[in-house]
Amino acid sequence: MDVRNKYAPADTAQVMYPRTLPTVNASKHLLRSFWMQDAGWPLEACSPLTGSTTADVAVIGGGFVGLWTALEIKKAAPGSNVVVLEQDVCGGGASGRNGGFVMSWWPKIASLLSFCDAEDALFLAKSSEQAIDEIRLFCELNQIDAHFRQSGWLWTATTEAQLDSWRETVEACAKLGARPFEALSPQEIVCRTGSAVHRAGVFERSNATVQPAALIKGMRNVALAAGIRIFENTKVRDFSRGRPSTISTDDGAVRATAVVLATNAWAAAIPELSRLIVPVNSSIVVTEPIPDRLAQIGWTGGESITDSQLMVDYYRTTRDGRIAFGKGSGAIEYGTSIGKRFSYDEESRELAYRDFLRTYPMLEDVRISHAWAGPIDRTYDSLPVFGTLAGTQNIHYGIGWSGNGVGPSRIGGKVLASLALGKKDEWSTCPLVGRETKTFPAEPFRFIGGSLVRRAVLRKEQRENLGLRPRAFDRALAKFAPAGLEDKA
Repeated sequence: MDVRNKYAPADTAQVMYPRTLPTVNASKHLLRSFWMQDAGWPLEACSPLTGSTTADVAVIGGGFVGLWTALEIKKAAPGSNVVVLEQDVCGGGASGRNGGFVMSWWPKIASLLSFCDAEDALFLAKSSEQAIDEIRLFCELNQIDAHFRQSGWLWTATTEAQLDSWRETVEACAKLGARPFEALSPQEIVCRTGSAVHRAGVFERSNATVQPAALIKGMRNVALAAGIRIFENTKVRDFSRGRPSTISTDDGAVRATAVVLATNAWAAAIPELSRLIVPVNSSIVVTEPIPDRLAQIGWTGGESITDSQLMVDYYRTTRDGRIAFGKGSGAIEYGTSIGKRFSYDEESRELAYRDFLRTYPMLEDVRISHAWAGPIDRTYDSLPVFGTLAGTQNIHYGIGWSGNGVGPSRIGGKVLASLALGKKDEWSTCPLVGRETKTFPAEPFRFIGGSLVRRAVLRKEQRENLGLRPRAFDRALAKFAPAGLEDKA
């Protein structure tokens, strides 16, 4: 397939992309990412729920948010009866398919300040930075080899249009007395990234990378050892709104005093939550191991990297010398179902691969060994929302991780545990709980409008990548897009 002709503007014939993408066995990689395969899945799955049982707290969702919540509840109330219900295997959703970036909320300080005062914004940003260290300590304490590497994050510009995208964020941090970002020279950016496409950038030292499926595997083992009951391959069909609540599955039911909804993009199927988020996809391609080539180009420090596109490129290296290169391609589907496009999508894979070649053209001969997609539960400001379902006192939710959930999910577990246990503390009363946020339109307007805006953003950023001025129509339409991974100037 000719990637250039299908996705680039008509006046880009001078840009050379390979006419045929490397072959990937789509069926083999449809549901299991490189991370899941590398971590040894399929493991021996926990038994599905059959029959009826009771619990103090039932957590729906066995990803990072759900498992951190269950572990925090057990820590605060060791005698509590906690159940986790997972429709697939733990990590089978977004938690086992992401890029493994463990980031803070410092890039989102302007968004935090839009609904927090300075004190609360600092509390949340510092807590998100502390969460990175807590994950490291959790792995050390429990002897989990999650490939944790704290080598920092490079926020870069790869086009003239992206230059100085971080200026307002850096200035907002400085006004709060915080300086998490370090300015780097263009020469240092090129040397550390291994690519001359990077024109400028800043560095945040606290950030880390993990093998996300290995982390989930370790968390699952710790949870089981703590007495948390996990039922995998158990799809929740419905839950009652009373106290206690009855949760119905295909072959059983749980009667629980409190319920936590930790279902990521699947929360869009719940009417009260459907307009708070829009599920979008993100695709990742992974190379074969190339440690010698990484040494040759100079990307040996283990830094995670993003550019400053709204449909962001994010990339990192792995322990065995691969490059995992992802793109927030933003594809959506009509309605609230999470279909096959969120596991594997040919168009999104091609977009990610094309940007990989634009960034590392010297690696054109390198084979792509794995490719997959994952769902992102995106809010308008790309920060999560916590709350309790209207008309209930015992059904709590934490949604909207927006592609940055590996680190902040640690905070999410604390917030949801406090809500489930009825505690009034710094977590249950933090400004992320019950906050007002802009909602997405109902269908069909969400799909029609979202598709139009997505295409406009793609065309705009593709022209900027070529040093061309985007068309006025695309610039205007792109302004309706939700905020991205970082708050950009």
